[in-house]
Amino acid sequence: MHELLPDGGIVRKLWVGEADAYREHLLRLDPESRHRRFSGAISDEIVARHAATISAVGVVVHGFFVDGVLRGAAELRHIGSPFATEAEAAFSIEQPWQSHGVGTELLERTLLSARNRGIKTLQMQWLPDNRRMQQLARKFAAEIKLDYGSVLGEVDPPRPTPLSFMREAMVDSHNIVTAILDAQWKWLFRPA
Repeated sequence: MHELLPDGGIVRKLWVGEADAYREHLLRLDPESRHRRFSGAISDEIVARHAATISAVGVVVHGFFVDGVLRGAAELRHIGSPFATEAEAAFSIEQPWQSHGVGTELLERTLLSARNRGIKTLQMQWLPDNRRMQQLARKFAAEIKLDYGSVLGEVDPPRPTPLSFMREAMVDSHNIVTAILDAQWKWLFRPA
């Protein structure tokens, strides 16, 4: 949570009611980024249905926002039960903001959330030609292995501590205030 983000962007959790922003972000992905995010070609309708599930139990999405617009996201989703100790992480960053440290910041936040939810194994899956994901996984000491035509990276988050819970709560509190102020700013200075 110390990377300098491009264009004055901020990273925060997506809150209930922001599924539309997530859907719009996923639909804005260029064809190559969308293919990499979903490991294949998928329709706009499936993207919309997927985005609508972010308020489900066991799902946490962190977003990278620039001027109030979601430009990148990291999705943490329990595997199986919402209380399972295994989860997967998936990343999507719009082309202009790729390779600028956004993925690193999103994965840091995702790992903190996974840690505080008792996740013992966090999986990330990507296509073999996705060098950015490979570099990101290595940066966080992921165990990397081939898995039926894709690559699987596994990170074992440390056990939660009172300090890790406090750290997430402080970041969330700061982000709520930032989101409220941003909404008020937009409302006050909206075009007439």
